[in-house]
Amino acid sequence: MLTTPTVERLRELGLAAMADALLHQRETEGIEELGFEERLGLLLDIEHTARENRRLERRLREAHLRLPASLEDVDARASRGLDRSLVLSFADETWLRQHAVVLISGPTGTGKSYLACALGQSAARLGHSVHYYRTMRLVEEIALAHVQGKWERLLSRLAKIDLLILDDFSTAPLTAAQGRDLLEIVDDRVQRRSTIVASQLPVSKWHELIGDPTVADAVLDRLVHGAYRFELRGESQRKLRSTPPAAATRDQDP
Repeated sequence: MLTTPTVERLRELGLAAMADALLHQRETEGIEELGFEERLGLLLDIEHTARENRRLERRLREAHLRLPASLEDVDARASRGLDRSLVLSFADETWLRQHAVVLISGPTGTGKSYLACALGQSAARLGHSVHYYRTMRLVEEIALAHVQGKWERLLSRLAKIDLLILDDFSTAPLTAAQGRDLLEIVDDRVQRRSTIVASQLPVSKWHELIGDPTVADAVLDRLVHGAYRFELRGESQRKLRSTPPAAATRDQDP
């Protein structure tokens, strides 16, 4: 007799998953054999799981990851310059607690964005805030923030993100002013938050991308030392995925 008003009260309190679970319990044969605390515990577990799933969905939505990637699906063959055990170690949040920097480089199509997004998804699943940017999109957002007088607000928001991903770092060189903005962003994050930078160019060439050599020195000093580095190699993954099986077979014929 009390089930319906109890369900209604649970919904009023924002415990919808718990309310649905209570209705399900009512229809479950043999549930009466469990004690009150056991049944209550099951209801609480279901509500907790539902809330965690909603939080994860929100974090992934706010992350704006470019690809739906996961660490388990990363092609970690040695021929690609990846150590599978190292890749999978990022499923643990130790690197995030260490506020580590991850640098990913390699030719076009070798899977840099996929790896960066996989790391981002892993961080989100571990409960951390993540935001993905293509570097020039962030540069555009910074320019607009300067015009609108919102640069300090944007800088503060970026500093609070647990994992900031800067992809396509090498698509265009940065002016001296843009380099200084990047330095402020990076400087706020050193030993406080984690950062991923992905680029087509090897790390040794990144200095040339920033207009002011002094600023470039400062940016790289904060990014490179002690960073995890993935240098991808091999054929374009896009090309391999798009090659029909028959064509692949023909390519192997003498």
